[in-house]
Amino acid sequence: MTTQNLATMTALPEPVRPTLAVVEVTRSRPDRPEYHAKVQTLNATVVDAGTRGGWTVVRLAAADLDPAALLDLTDSADAVVIVGGEDIDPRFYGAQPGYEGETTHFVDADEGQIALVQRAADRGTPLLGICRGLQIINVALGGDLVQHIDDGIHRNVGVPIDDILSTHDVVLRSTSTLAAALGDTRISVQSAHHQSVGRLGAGLTSVATAPDGLVEAVEHRTAPITGVQWHPEAPDAPAAQLPLLLASLHNKLKAAEVAQAA
Repeated sequence: MTTQNLATMTALPEPVRPTLAVVEVTRSRPDRPEYHAKVQTLNATVVDAGTRGGWTVVRLAAADLDPAALLDLTDSADAVVIVGGEDIDPRFYGAQPGYEGETTHFVDADEGQIALVQRAADRGTPLLGICRGLQIINVALGGDLVQHIDDGIHRNVGVPIDDILSTHDVVLRSTSTLAAALGDTRISVQSAHHQSVGRLGAGLTSVATAPDGLVEAVEHRTAPITGVQWHPEAPDAPAAQLPLLLASLHNKLKAAEVAQAA
């Protein structure tokens, strides 16, 4: 028997990669090419980091599918990331349109992503929300949003889209799983949002705040669901932030598997 044949016989099978669904708003914004290019760069960074982190990544655009199709295509996903994008239609949190800074609304994306969060809470599926994704988590669980916050530290105003991300500090609750995942209670983040969490949704607790007191992150008390208002996938964000957050999803998935096997 040759050494090559022996190596083939004794080689261990490749481990099966868990599936990560990265769910964005839309893959088409022909009326806003510069904004779209920025969003696509950020979303592609999440996909790349997921692949490098040991996931099989499935990238889906919620507005380009009906909500039922989105749920069907993510039914077997082991974990979910909901990334950033446009404002949520205010009908979903009991408010009215016409507010300052209002953006385009994608109702199908809102409905589909809200349904994803609700199913994740029911099933115990690990889920991370980034920027809009945090707001989707809050709205899906019955919370609401502050429709427009004062210009300040959370985004740069009157600049080209590539310069819109602002750098500021965030303080994390020391007992949070987020602080454990990131290894610190004081971090620097990149953000670009004009809305924020208002009334917290059912089961959610605030685990991070900005210097002006705005909620910067939430966690579910019993489900493996976390939302961050900042952009860990931004080019100038600390390099370890996104990989650590995706690793935390891995850890939550493993914990759930151990609990089910017990």
